Amino acid sequence: MSARDPAPPPPRAPRPGRACDDRPSREAARARAAGTARAWAEISLDAIRDNVRALLGAAPGARLLAVVKADAYGHGAVEVARAAVASGAWGLGVATVEEGVELRRAGLASPVLILGPAPPEHLETAVGHDLAITAFRLDTAQAASRAAARAGREARLHLKVDTGMGRIGAAPEDAVALAQAIRALPRVALEGCFTHLATADEPDLAPARSQLATFRALLRALEAAGVGPLVRHAANSAATLRLPEARFDLVRCGIALYGIAPAAHLRGVRLRPAMRLCARVAHTKRVAAGTPIGYGWAYRAPRATTIATIPVGYADGYPRLAGGSGGVAVGGRRVPIAGRVSMDQITVDAGEVPVAVGDEVELWGAAIGVEEVAAAAQTISYEVLARVPRRVPRVFLDGGRVRAVRTLLGTIPGVPG
Repeated sequence: MSARDPAPPPPRAPRPGRACDDRPSREAARARAAGTARAWAEISLDAIRDNVRALLGAAPGARLLAVVKADAYGHGAVEVARAAVASGAWGLGVATVEEGVELRRAGLASPVLILGPAPPEHLETAVGHDLAITAFRLDTAQAASRAAARAGREARLHLKVDTGMGRIGAAPEDAVALAQAIRALPRVALEGCFTHLATADEPDLAPARSQLATFRALLRALEAAGVGPLVRHAANSAATLRLPEARFDLVRCGIALYGIAPAAHLRGVRLRPAMRLCARVAHTKRVAAGTPIGYGWAYRAPRATTIATIPVGYADGYPRLAGGSGGVAVGGRRVPIAGRVSMDQITVDAGEVPVAVGDEVELWGAAIGVEEVAAAAQTISYEVLARVPRRVPRVFLDGGRVRAVRTLLGTIPGVPG
């Protein structure tokens, strides 16, 4: 089965307060009810494709590993993977064996690398699904060899070297001997060697360059020992954008794939944010000045105003801490959050902004960047995006039209336009 997904007839895009398709249709009603009745995350597959092309243009000569771990940072792993591969991504990066199996079951045939440690009991599943395994211990490689023998396959391994990140990886001084021992194992192919940069998104690049010097020295030692050729990779999103010497044969892009710069000072490549988090107003009421709102009565209306209730809360991925200074966009106009963010609801002070039940509200996206929400919550955009749970439907837009709506109950195909 090809990794490139078929091109269905493009359906219509959802519009604020309206169905995905204006004509009576059972599929349109299902898509509207599942995707836009309460809250939803719009995912622009066009933005994903544009970002892939931009990143390939920023790293000429290198292949691109699209990192789709954590359900593609909350964007939907299968759909994002298909769009990325169709736009030129060489392969896909995941954190766990289960994430890799999900891609294979969806028909994606591109190379898939498990970037995190794989438990020995999962290695046979990894080998059976042709998932490349990160190895930094000999016992892991030996277990992969045994798993490959049982599966009647070959295990593909990438050697991870710790040059300064301090998480997983073989020590540089041990890596050559480990690589030689791995190569001697039956049914094992050592196909890559990589490291991870800890500070490539910091203004000072000296530590990252020190890590790269260590990595390059190791690569020379491996070549001298006759280990190779190997796929060499070190660059994350930040290094892809600003450290040409880190690109080697392959770059691993995560946050930039989703249109978010790894840091505020890294905006040299034009990226398009791919996610909008939206909801519909569930209730409105006029209140008098001094009316307390929400848990702890942490907010009191400063004047006579309209309070609107939005059926989204921290269980939907909107950070509780962002309620202190955050806001939402109603009809393109920003209004402040009123009181504490609850598990399933947020109240906002709409003032005199016209607002009615059923109106669309944007929690982040075009009017309010996810970086702003993350800053209000004293965290980073990676965490905010990745924490949008699967109970929030994903509405996948392709060419401005709905390709599919993914809900907890399954995926609804796009509505024909």
